[in-house]
Amino acid sequence: MRIALITPYGREHRNGNWHTAARWARFLRDAGHTVRVQVEWDGRDADLMLALHARRSFAAIRAFADRHPARPLLLALTGTDLYRDIHEDANAQQALTLAHRLIVLQERGIDELPSGLAARTRVIYQSAPDIARLPAPGAHFDVLAVGHLREEKDPFRPALATRHLPEHSRIRVTHLGEALSEAMAETAELAERKLPRWHWAGGVSHAAVLKRLARAQLMVISSVMEGGANVICEALAADVPVLASFMPGNVGMLGSDHPGYFPVGDERRLASLLARAEDDPDFYARLRAHGRTRRALMRPELEASRLRQVVAEFERKPA
Repeated sequence: MRIALITPYGREHRNGNWHTAARWARFLRDAGHTVRVQVEWDGRDADLMLALHARRSFAAIRAFADRHPARPLLLALTGTDLYRDIHEDANAQQALTLAHRLIVLQERGIDELPSGLAARTRVIYQSAPDIARLPAPGAHFDVLAVGHLREEKDPFRPALATRHLPEHSRIRVTHLGEALSEAMAETAELAERKLPRWHWAGGVSHAAVLKRLARAQLMVISSVMEGGANVICEALAADVPVLASFMPGNVGMLGSDHPGYFPVGDERRLASLLARAEDDPDFYARLRAHGRTRRALMRPELEASRLRQVVAEFERKPA
């Protein structure tokens, strides 16, 4: 099939939407489909459209549905779609009605949809290939946070948590990700001056993120809004235990029984979990064991199979 894959962000943004689009394009091409990845649909003929992000990709969704109302339209919903836009944005709501299939990136995503849409919704966990471990730095207990600095990620919660660590702690938290506003950059620079255990490394390549994960001893995701974070898949692929804010997108990825949750916005509870992970080998082992269990849901071969199955629902069968 000829597939138009629409993503609201191009390669230059290096964010989760782009990595998802690039990975899905590869999976579909490997299955024999022709895939064009575009930020805006150029109107060229396609047998199927697969769009990421209901609100941001709405212009392409509307145009394709108007021109080809009978052709399949698949819509993958992001965190801002699920936990904000489909509840308050008319374009995002209309995109749901136009799509023949909806895709959510973790098991709790369906909970946010109107009940009538569940039958045409599919769950596809994102994935990452195995990442070989590298020796951890000896002087520190190395904690990573990964993601561009924006409000939905609550990016400074780990920085604030470092104020509440015990004096003997060897924890060093490094944040990898670009500031998406001048205000975020200024806050990051101030936090780095005031909080010596926290370091902002700025935007780095995806390869550099994976290399840092391979050496990290812990990863923190403090978001207030997530659809199904790529970085969780990558942390588990590197056998790095995860501490996560207790919100639906993270619970959908890590399961309700994950031992490393802290309430959204609660830096004191996060600090307590950080200190426990550093000092309590049994707790650290529980975090790692749970991550290995969830890792089974996020392997590339499973993601590829599920994506191809959704597309295959619309392939024309030979007469």
